[in-house]
Amino acid sequence: MDDELARIREKRMQELTGKMQGAQKGGVQHVDEMHFQQFVTTNQFAVIDFWAEWCGPCQRIAPVMDELSIEFSGKVAFGKCNTDDNRRIALQFNIDAIPAIMLFSRGQLVDRIIGAYPREAIREKIIRRFGLD
Repeated sequence: MDDELARIREKRMQELTGKMQGAQKGGVQHVDEMHFQQFVTTNQFAVIDFWAEWCGPCQRIAPVMDELSIEFSGKVAFGKCNTDDNRRIALQFNIDAIPAIMLFSRGQLVDRIIGAYPREAIREKIIRRFGLD
């Protein structure tokens, strides 16, 4: 029983490590309450898209986040957090409208974008806030 539990823990740890490393290669990671703090503190720059399945504008922003995660791969980590499944985080950041895109620098919230803005507007804000060229 203990050996089986150890194997399960090891497998889960490898999965989580793989997810965290995936941020460096591009792609949007799913972030939940358990891993939120780790995600924003282990990545120098992080962008998190707060969304919900029933939200039409959120569905329009998702492909934009995917594209930007590839463009800024290795510079900015991108995550998405479902507000219905992670209500404590939504309350913590006073999210009362979605999509809500939060920009974190070294673990600190530095800006937010509320609403479904065009790709270029989101891109420019990321470049400006994080000092990227």
